[in-house]
Amino acid sequence: MSDELGGSRGIYSIGAVARMLDIPAATIRNWEDRYGTVVPHRSPGGHRLYSRDQVEQLRFVATEISRGLSAADAHRLLAERRAGGRPAIDGQGAASRPIVLLAERDPTAAELERFFLRTEGYDVRVAFAVDEAEEHWRASRPQLAIVDLMISGGQGAQLCERLKRDDSGAVLAVSVLQAGDDALVAGADAFLRKPLDPLELVSTVKDLLGASALVARPGEGR
Repeated sequence: MSDELGGSRGIYSIGAVARMLDIPAATIRNWEDRYGTVVPHRSPGGHRLYSRDQVEQLRFVATEISRGLSAADAHRLLAERRAGGRPAIDGQGAASRPIVLLAERDPTAAELERFFLRTEGYDVRVAFAVDEAEEHWRASRPQLAIVDLMISGGQGAQLCERLKRDDSGAVLAVSVLQAGDDALVAGADAFLRKPLDPLELVSTVKDLLGASALVARPGEGR
């Protein structure tokens, strides 16, 4: 998996990873402290940020534990597989067609993002202001919101906070600024820097929605 697709770059918060893999955040932190096999990146503000490769590795560990290995043996096996250059997982995820809310300040960017997401089969709702985005969130109950932090004059972080307070879906924050810490503090599940790479955008959306092999539940599809 290439770095352009977020393979080795920190994207996901520990809360997002815990939900994606159905593993308690405390367990993920404990594994990091005890075994040091999967050590996340750290944002300038000290937040844990996991790459797609690292989420794959955590899923592999959880799968092996579900099959009867101890946590120590599962991490040892992961280390051996990494040393040998072998992929951690090869499962197949289930397809889905959720609603995605696109809260974007730039109509041109919104059209491109909507095009790529619709090409993948998502039902995309677009809003160009925070009040419109919140109306869509309440009315349509999207499974994911993509929020430009600069929407409505820079009110994207507050929008993230309000959407996450409702706790009905995932939130992916995006910005032309290096604002990952602001996004995570606001409760976003992941952050991408603009301009967005279409493949990275689609991959991240699939991961957050559990619609890729990366986020298949431990023990599913092998």
